Amino acid sequence: MDSLTHIAIGACIGEAFWGKSIGKKAMFWGAVSQSVPDIDFIAGFWMPLSEELLAHRGFTHSFLFVVLMTPILALIADRIHLPNVSTLKKWMLFFIAEMLIHVFLDGFNNYGTAWFEPCSHHRFSFNTLYVADPFFSVWPGIAAFIMLVTPMLSVRRRFWWKFGIYIPAIYLSYAIVNKLNIDRDTRQILAAQNIPAKRYFTTPTPLNNWLWFVVAGNDSGYHVGFRSVFDRQKKIDFQYFPRNAHYLDSIADHEDVKNLVRFSQEFYTIEKRGDSLVFNDLRFGQIIGWHDPRQKFVFHYYLTHPEDNEIIVQRGRFAGWNMETAKSLVRRIRGN
Repeated sequence: MDSLTHIAIGACIGEAFWGKSIGKKAMFWGAVSQSVPDIDFIAGFWMPLSEELLAHRGFTHSFLFVVLMTPILALIADRIHLPNVSTLKKWMLFFIAEMLIHVFLDGFNNYGTAWFEPCSHHRFSFNTLYVADPFFSVWPGIAAFIMLVTPMLSVRRRFWWKFGIYIPAIYLSYAIVNKLNIDRDTRQILAAQNIPAKRYFTTPTPLNNWLWFVVAGNDSGYHVGFRSVFDRQKKIDFQYFPRNAHYLDSIADHEDVKNLVRFSQEFYTIEKRGDSLVFNDLRFGQIIGWHDPRQKFVFHYYLTHPEDNEIIVQRGRFAGWNMETAKSLVRRIRGN
């Protein structure tokens, strides 16, 4: 999830865990501990971009990292709050819970989270929530703000931390149901439309959980389309994009290419734009694809001119957005 969501959820959990025993410092510790796994952003200061992509949500999002960091944070917090009634054991339970919730939630996005680094490089991505879904994030944000300005002795604080934790949990459950239904429909549609699919995935489009981006195909190329949870027709209007893997033949041994192929989990295409080769990672969606089905992909990496790769994962995410494309998104969400 985005950093603000982690901070807000962490603050709500801190309040739930400590209550009045350490005051509003509980919210602070919750926000801090939820943010600790994201210290991997520091890698961007010295790593090449293709390596940074794999470092993000890598070791710092692993269970081993959580186990190693828990006693360190617990010792620091326990020393700061002595002679409170809190114990080191309770601090350890608190920090391990906060960080596990962080890495667990990140696994529901499409980026991929390496839970078992360094023993395994496999990245878990359940593609269930968009990384910044306001319908998931707004509730803990509201709750954290209200608790921040509400006196510690107020009985309303108990209501608000529950509000900030339970509603996102219910929404996540709803999103999982949507995911299962979309995946079921996708498998049926692929079979009915005779589309060869060695692999496929579905992931939510920006800022909602009702319109889903669908990619299916094989080593030759991928069929790309959209399906709403409100669609009545059992079909998807796919657009085909050839993989063009042969463009990589002369540079397959380059470290950038190896890292990008591994990061993409095989969902990539190569295209030529002018004099440059472009690597597209399809998992991050298509720029206003519901409005223009032949649009570029959000994640595109210039292999020939790497100096142009300042922003990768969300490059052009909202390019072309205006009132017309926003209305088009709403219409497509409503279904066909």
